[in-house]
Amino acid sequence: MAASEQTLLTGKQLDTLCINTIRTLAIDAVQKANSGHPGAPMGLAPVAYALWQNYLRYDPANPIWPNRDRFVLSNGHASMLLYASLFVAGVRKIGEDGRPTKQPAISLDDIKNFRQIGSNTPGHPEYGLTTGVETTTGPLGQGVATSVGMAIAEKWLAAHYNRPNFNLFDYKIWAICGDGDIMEGVASEAASLAGHLKLSNLCWIYDDNHVTLDGPAKNSLSEDVPQRFEAYGWQVSHVTDANDLDALGKAYQDFLGADRPTLIVVNSHIGYGSPHKQDTSAAHGEPLGEDEVKLVKKFYGWPEDAKFLVPDGVLENFQQGLGKRGADLHAKWVNLFGEYEKQYPDLAQELRMIQKRELPDGWDKNFPVFPADAKGVATRESGGKVLNVAAENIPWMVGGSADLSGSDKTRLKFDGAGDFQAGSYGGRNMHFGVREHGMGAALNGMTLAGLRAFGGTFFNFNDYMKPAVRLAALMEIPVVFIYTHDSIGLGEDGPTHQPIEQLAALRAVPGLSLFRPGDANEVTEAWKYILQLKHEPAVIVLSRQAVPTFDRTKYAPAAGVAKGAYILADTKDGRPEVILMGTGSEVSLCIAAYEQLTASGVKARVVSMPSWDVFEKQSDDYKKQVFPPDVKARVSVEQAATLGWDRYVGPQGRIIGMHSFGASAPIKDLQKKFGFTIENVVATAREVMAKAK
Repeated sequence: MAASEQTLLTGKQLDTLCINTIRTLAIDAVQKANSGHPGAPMGLAPVAYALWQNYLRYDPANPIWPNRDRFVLSNGHASMLLYASLFVAGVRKIGEDGRPTKQPAISLDDIKNFRQIGSNTPGHPEYGLTTGVETTTGPLGQGVATSVGMAIAEKWLAAHYNRPNFNLFDYKIWAICGDGDIMEGVASEAASLAGHLKLSNLCWIYDDNHVTLDGPAKNSLSEDVPQRFEAYGWQVSHVTDANDLDALGKAYQDFLGADRPTLIVVNSHIGYGSPHKQDTSAAHGEPLGEDEVKLVKKFYGWPEDAKFLVPDGVLENFQQGLGKRGADLHAKWVNLFGEYEKQYPDLAQELRMIQKRELPDGWDKNFPVFPADAKGVATRESGGKVLNVAAENIPWMVGGSADLSGSDKTRLKFDGAGDFQAGSYGGRNMHFGVREHGMGAALNGMTLAGLRAFGGTFFNFNDYMKPAVRLAALMEIPVVFIYTHDSIGLGEDGPTHQPIEQLAALRAVPGLSLFRPGDANEVTEAWKYILQLKHEPAVIVLSRQAVPTFDRTKYAPAAGVAKGAYILADTKDGRPEVILMGTGSEVSLCIAAYEQLTASGVKARVVSMPSWDVFEKQSDDYKKQVFPPDVKARVSVEQAATLGWDRYVGPQGRIIGMHSFGASAPIKDLQKKFGFTIENVVATAREVMAKAK
């Protein structure tokens, strides 16, 4: 029956009308924008419709209800599938106060402004910009990998907060993905981890349409994907026709009874209904063209010249299906939580803080203060001590390592910390295995669900997980990435493991707070700053080798870390003749050079700069106080690439840093080879002083 007839429809006719509404909204939006991906929404509309209308536990009137199902569109290029679904479902926008408003999350005007400046319908879904988008997707594989973190979080929340007769958490995570997701390595890491952990709350719906952007998928993919996932320990089912709502429903129902994660393989037709582009890459990443759009609409029984048509009955159908079911489920949960709060007020208060990203009272109690020690301690060691105190104070702080917890000191050792494993989901220690990229994405998912997630590895392996770090910054979520073995100072392992360019790369990421503390007390202060972040991810970079713990009765308090950079040591009177600056383990080198210069009568200053980005947020007056503009003689010292230091040393200053990869040798030999010695810092300081006169 044609949509133009506007006849009262029921049953499968109404289902088809709703599905074709999603399809045509996607087609029209892409066509108007002259940009986008129409083919996947055309093929997947029945898959999304059957899920949202009949199975998703989701209240459109309150789309941040804690026990809602999560829907992730991992193939984010198909964003119009999500935007159209949010529109027809009547999802309400969340206001700045965190409460639902009367406004729609996506209006018809928003769909008409797809991919336009200032629109909340960007080319790929962005968390925080558009209500209903549970995670930013677009870089393929990231969405499904993040969904594993969401599933981990649900299991942990259920284990920690559910009580007899109070099943507060039992939500599911549904993710739609495509061939590109399945081929990306991060998806394999994540799927392997999910199978190992038996995450029965997780379902990936794989759009097996046999087409990629370059052409037929068989040109680059020939493996048996279902068998691969069965080997991972997943339940696998197969729907041979994406338009078969009954078969989809059966597959969804089978997932709900599974004891392990589920992969539903769905055969769809990309560009479904397009007489010239269906099942071809031409339907993937460009508008269909006006003539082809008319032919498609004719195939759907749609008015050929109608644009952005929403027939009568479509919105009402979603209100009676998803809307009513979601409202009922939400209301029951609210009542349940009210009773729970009476019996378990402390746990209920924790849950409220989790939702608001707040910290409990006393979150920083017993943070260690380290005594002065010339021999010192590796900042990874002090970092592990601070982490354990913080996690004991913050019950929902959960994390782990990429099989390196003994080296990066991220293992939580206090009583009751325990391990998160299949069938025992209450532990605080995650075992991510050698899966850095999968770990990074999982940490994002855990954080999106409210946990204070952290993960550790060697700094050089940031390269393996950088895409997830970038997305954390884009989403403005407070994940904590812990990196150790931060420089050539790790010694004999050599250049394959010695970070050089990583500091510069991460400093370039907008919205990412990076700390490289100079001693144990700077580590404590860095963690104090990091844990108070609500909308920024943080990186803390720590040494393998011991560094002196400064005598804070002689040098400035470590509390200066909160300003990103501070005057650690200064001339006793008057204006300094030279400023030495550094981060991490090189701060002690600056202090040693300072003592020699001071002893010889030079007026010197040392600036510790654990966080450039935090320093840049300070007032101009403070910056000038730390770096007086008239002091031109400046030397920076850092065992890393020199990119960026010129802004602080100025045109007359000198940068002591790395201009090549490192080498395999004992640390003392490396420091001498690359110029990280007291003698070289002192000599360089005298050179810049002479030039500045």
